[in-house]
Amino acid sequence: MLNSTTVRQDEDGDTGERVAATFRPLARWGRAALDVVLPPLCLGCQSRIMDHDALCPACWRQIAFIRPPLCDRLGLPLVIDTGGIMLSAAAVADPPDYDRARGVARFDGLMRVLIHGFKFHDSHNARRLFGRWMAVAGQDLLRDADLLVPAPLARWRLLSRRFNQAQILAAEVGRRTGKPVNSFALLRSRSAGHQVGLTRAQRLRNVAGVFRVPSNELPNVAGKAIVLVDDVITTGATASAAARALKRAGARRVDVLALALVSE
Repeated sequence: MLNSTTVRQDEDGDTGERVAATFRPLARWGRAALDVVLPPLCLGCQSRIMDHDALCPACWRQIAFIRPPLCDRLGLPLVIDTGGIMLSAAAVADPPDYDRARGVARFDGLMRVLIHGFKFHDSHNARRLFGRWMAVAGQDLLRDADLLVPAPLARWRLLSRRFNQAQILAAEVGRRTGKPVNSFALLRSRSAGHQVGLTRAQRLRNVAGVFRVPSNELPNVAGKAIVLVDDVITTGATASAAARALKRAGARRVDVLALALVSE
């Protein structure tokens, strides 16, 4: 039996659908008009393409996407698929402090150019494409994740750059997957200086004790499956140092999701 409240709710729902249906053509017209004024361009070469936030076929072929088979621990591509969980020789010989890592592509060619533009030249046009790629590449990490935590920048670097690229990436991945993002769960207690050109051993020493979880964030970290988000994993030293800090704070597991991996 229908009561007046049910009828009113149904009427409101029908009205809302009719209003939405009325404005859909206007929205499509608005997008079409915007495409005339600001036509979609390839994020790599700036040639005209069909959709925004995308690459043309020629630029797409220049991205060395990382595909299975993969080392389950380091996320590096393997030559042969032996079935089940596979580990690379590097992961067996020197296992990282994080549990698993995944990356979208190798850090070379056009991918390097896109990341450098995003990171150093304040060009954020590709952030939605990056978020889409990362959500796909990290789906096995994200499936059971409780929290996304961006890798923090040193304070002086954040002030000079005015943004944290890892935070932007984490926000895009969180928006696509519905996973919460906590940008304050991990802090840098000191600057580690530049890592470029250092060996893995030198990087490990350089970032030792750099990260900490603030005391007020301990309840938000303890017992959680965390995905640490960063732009590039080079040797894994920074990610390992961050994972150690999160695990000391009680994190159940720490995986790492990056836009690119440096891989031999």
